[in-house]
Amino acid sequence: MANNARKIYVVGIGEDGFAGLTDYARQLIQSADLVVGEPHCLELIGEIAGQRVPVSSDLDEVVKTITENRDKQIVILALGDPLFYGIARYLWDKIGKEAFEVVPHVSIMQMAFARVKESWEDALLVNLAHTSLEDLFNQIRSAETVGLFTTEELPPNVVAQQLLSTGLDYFMAYVCENLGAPNERVTFGELADITKHTYSPLNVLILVRKPDVPDRPLSLFGKRFFGNPDEAFLQSKPKRGLLTPREIRCIVLAELDVGPSSIVWDVGAGSGAVSVEAAQLAREGHVYAIEMDPEDVRLIQENARRFGVTNLTPVLGRAPEAWQGLPNPDCVFIGGSGRQVVGLCEAAYSRLQPGGRIVLTMGSLENVVDVHAFLRRHTKCLNVLMVNLARGFYQFDRVRFQSLAPTFVVSAIKVKENSPKAG
Repeated sequence: MANNARKIYVVGIGEDGFAGLTDYARQLIQSADLVVGEPHCLELIGEIAGQRVPVSSDLDEVVKTITENRDKQIVILALGDPLFYGIARYLWDKIGKEAFEVVPHVSIMQMAFARVKESWEDALLVNLAHTSLEDLFNQIRSAETVGLFTTEELPPNVVAQQLLSTGLDYFMAYVCENLGAPNERVTFGELADITKHTYSPLNVLILVRKPDVPDRPLSLFGKRFFGNPDEAFLQSKPKRGLLTPREIRCIVLAELDVGPSSIVWDVGAGSGAVSVEAAQLAREGHVYAIEMDPEDVRLIQENARRFGVTNLTPVLGRAPEAWQGLPNPDCVFIGGSGRQVVGLCEAAYSRLQPGGRIVLTMGSLENVVDVHAFLRRHTKCLNVLMVNLARGFYQFDRVRFQSLAPTFVVSAIKVKENSPKAG
């Protein structure tokens, strides 16, 4: 910081203007040489001795104004709490937090929850200016309470419509507009009611789960993040039964160690059961379902729609040619019993990120031997399972068990270049 640079004050203000500020905040504004803020904020403070400097929502313009006037006493006005989805964090990154002092006002989000008399300590709080609504669907699905700063492109009526279209129909909604101003308004109703009106740009949308409803809409009742019943997925009738069974799916996904931001390849995806469940786990990542059968690709798309996942891309084509343009994966699943499985394993392993995981399921012992031999030459982090399962069913009043075909699961972690390989 230059020797003549002075402390910069970031002061939060509400729609009630000076009346809602502390004496300290009012004193800072009245004694400032420059008061910088969006025009609406400057309108809230009335007459002042210093110079008003209106700026747009372009934060680089604010930074430029500050750096050109560091020898003057500067106050930056911001609505609500500047540290809660506000301007402060951006200024810290550009100028350095040691140059600032923050005098917060009550957050607009905090005020909204107070108006509707709901606790916000465990709520999902999001600014749609920074996050895609589609990326939030899974988080909203399991939330009790949600607070959203909406945008001009995603106002409350549009958000409500998209939630209904996705099947998230079990929330009541509040739209809190112009909080603290004379024209303050709080609208309460079903999501369908919210879609019928327009609202002020200065709003917060609060969603409150209806009591005694499941974590998913009725159309998705019983569907889980992983381990869903086989019957939950559409399958092509001639090949019905070739879908990766639920129990094997659970093991495969555990061995893949799918994380929130993983890039996943599902090679030979079939109707997409593994792909859909991987996409639900990798909600900030992406899943590529590689399948050569056009009918199965259509089923992948439909199953993704039924489960509400938007981070899944079907890729029509034969592997390995079909994955040439895809990003290198963190996780690869290869399911199948054909002779080509060993070649696919070698090609996929070469594209796998260091530290990534590859998992294969096979029904042939010969394939297991060949795949194991290849992976053993490249990594010591190798696991082989033979899974025998029997599902219980009722015959009259007694339980009987029907065995599934034994499945071999081979999983490995790709070692980094400086790590020792197996001999």
